[in-house]
Amino acid sequence: MPDQATETEGPQINRGLQGVYFERSQVCDIDGKEGNLWYRGYSIHDLATRSTFEETAFLLIHGELPTETELEAFTAELKAERKLPDTVYQIIESIKNGHPMDVLRTAVSALSTTDPEVTDNSPEANVRKTLRLTSQVPMIVAAQAQMRNGNPIIAPDESLDHAANFLYMMTGEIPSPESAKLMDTDLILHAEHGTNASSFTARVVAGTDANLHASIVAAISALSGPAHGGAAENVMQMAIDIGEPENAAAYVKNLRKNRQPVMGFGHRVYRAEDPRARHMREGVKQLSEEMGQPKWYHILQSVVDAMSPYSRLGVNVNVDFYAGVVYYLHGIPEDFFVPIFSVGRTPGWCVQVIEQFENNILLRPLTVYTGPKPREYKSITDR
Repeated sequence: MPDQATETEGPQINRGLQGVYFERSQVCDIDGKEGNLWYRGYSIHDLATRSTFEETAFLLIHGELPTETELEAFTAELKAERKLPDTVYQIIESIKNGHPMDVLRTAVSALSTTDPEVTDNSPEANVRKTLRLTSQVPMIVAAQAQMRNGNPIIAPDESLDHAANFLYMMTGEIPSPESAKLMDTDLILHAEHGTNASSFTARVVAGTDANLHASIVAAISALSGPAHGGAAENVMQMAIDIGEPENAAAYVKNLRKNRQPVMGFGHRVYRAEDPRARHMREGVKQLSEEMGQPKWYHILQSVVDAMSPYSRLGVNVNVDFYAGVVYYLHGIPEDFFVPIFSVGRTPGWCVQVIEQFENNILLRPLTVYTGPKPREYKSITDR
């Protein structure tokens, strides 16, 4: 809540900029009280159940759903950009044992040195760079995953769509239609979410007239913080620690007793359940059964049951509560969970930057000074 200001205390402070509106946007609308989310006017429920990641990315970038011809052309462009310069592969190889978010940030920064339009901030150039980055980010993540294990890089499969190809490059196996669809849904759900910490960071950097790559590097840096992007990884570790569904209630009780958070619950915006969560819940149930590991779904649901008394306080399950299990069931290491978030969010970040450039202004909030009053400087011999 905002600090209450008095005449002597100075201006009102909204810590964390909570409740502060700094700009207008046509991209994303969130109703946190009712638990609703729209991308350019389309409900997340329709997009998650009826759309594809490619179609949703087109919507975010161009403002409207594509025609069949437009979608075919857009998909072909994305596939054509599934490539990285040799120098970027060399950089990934040299730092392959670093945390995947650090590697991703470094590799995207390196891409800026090879992109022929890096300094062109025109809308047309930024749309082309958005397409490139949307395809290149999953290439980076998958390349490190293979290099770190001493395996050769898996070349993209032109017959596969964005989500299925990403899973293939990460695991070396063509995913089942059900697995590919669930990953596609996961990327749609993560594609955009207003001015969250990473998107706001991207806008701040864009406000200085820095280029698109610089803004995305900054967004990745913000997402690497566990308070923003770490929920999926932490939820999976919690599920592993719980071990069996019957242990969940005692585990949650112990956390609450010690005033520790239950990972995957609560959200800075939503007081109702995160509207994205429901679309992962059923998918996790089906995937865990398909892969012969249904206990992970049952563990999560047992945690949800144990947390039900807190829902009236606005502490509800969020999308990342279920996402980690999806990645885990595919054998993806836990430190790659946040980079997968980046794979989905890349077009959303880019669109936020493009929108910032449309009517750009330097973002310069103020802080209330609470340090010492003006005082006299004393020479070192008099201190």
